[in-house]
Amino acid sequence: MYSKTKKTAAVGMLCAFAYIATAVGRVPVVLFLKYDPKDVIIAITGFLFGPPASFSAALIVSFAEMLTISENGVLGLIMNVISSCSFACTAAFIYKRRRGPLRAFTGLLCGWGLMVVAMMFWNYLVAPIYMGYPREAVVKLLLPAFLPFNLLKGGLNTAITMLVYRPVITALHRCHLIEADENS
Repeated sequence: MYSKTKKTAAVGMLCAFAYIATAVGRVPVVLFLKYDPKDVIIAITGFLFGPPASFSAALIVSFAEMLTISENGVLGLIMNVISSCSFACTAAFIYKRRRGPLRAFTGLLCGWGLMVVAMMFWNYLVAPIYMGYPREAVVKLLLPAFLPFNLLKGGLNTAITMLVYRPVITALHRCHLIEADENS
């Protein structure tokens, strides 16, 4: 069992990495939507320490992003937390039940699906306020802009998480931040 101090240090370190990934890895895709890989690290945080840790990481990283590099203000913070949590917390919850690569992949797929549905709903509600467009104009953008963006974002996050999860666990084990048998 890891100590509370080590867990806090590991979660803090992963939050810092997620913020750095956001700061240097933002790629404009469509309209005001930008892809960044922070959800990969937030999902790994959840796989390692459970859904509450991924929720905390999503909140911390999104808040730091809002204060420093985001142009989207409080609405952007809310949307980032909803997006990250629907993806990462769902994946962590499913993975927590029975750890293993298949459960990780299943959790990520479910998180991807939930994130797409959640963001379609929340973009319908929030984008008119943020963009200053009438709701009818935003509705016309849901299928050609928001849906493909969220499908791409979730797919990239799922694939990258599956690729880097094992090396990240190995590195954290070597740094003695987690024990070898905690995360299979």
